[in-house]
Amino acid sequence: MRAYLLTWGVVLGLSLIAAGHAQDQVVTPDLAKIADGKIWKLAGAEAQFLQEDSRQAVHLQTKAKASDNVDHAAVALVEGLVFRQGTIEVDLKGRNKRQGSFLGVTFHGLDDKTFEAVYFRPFNFRADPPFRTRAVQYVSWPEHTWQSLREKTPGVYENAVNPVPDPDGWFHARIEVTSKNVSVFVNEAKEPSLVVQRLTDRETGGVGLWAGVYDGLFANLRITPK
Repeated sequence: MRAYLLTWGVVLGLSLIAAGHAQDQVVTPDLAKIADGKIWKLAGAEAQFLQEDSRQAVHLQTKAKASDNVDHAAVALVEGLVFRQGTIEVDLKGRNKRQGSFLGVTFHGLDDKTFEAVYFRPFNFRADPPFRTRAVQYVSWPEHTWQSLREKTPGVYENAVNPVPDPDGWFHARIEVTSKNVSVFVNEAKEPSLVVQRLTDRETGGVGLWAGVYDGLFANLRITPK
């Protein structure tokens, strides 16, 4: 009996240690230091820390102009954090302006040209079909842009968002990344708004914030590597 209790105690202790390590894996990057060049690596981006609706937030925007007529993005990667699989959570705020708001997260990224990303088009949250089914998008640059995916596999890598958020308000996104799939949940929904198979063999890379063409607001970023 004594040997059994000792063995059970060791198992319980190891379980608690493992749980502690799992909790320690949650990373909450300091948004206030977005422009210091130490904690964050900006690519094709300009960033500013501010208070928005009582939240500590980051305003991220692209350096390129929409009139350039080329794909471009603003990327803010967490310096030194290599992401393989896990969960990315963030609060986002765009705008209900037609073709004027694209924002989300990036992972397995190298720079502002090579990455995977999940992003939202808030102006499509409440739009009429077929635009409503283009509210959330997965891409894998440079090969798989939204244009090529919509042309070759329409309706597979983009979808509507449920429950429908306020296009001008804050909403919460949780992106779960595995070795094969990406699942997107919005505002604590139990069912994902989008589930796709990943389109790259790249297993690791940077993780952070993403804005396309224009800009976006981001708060409460939490990264939990698996």
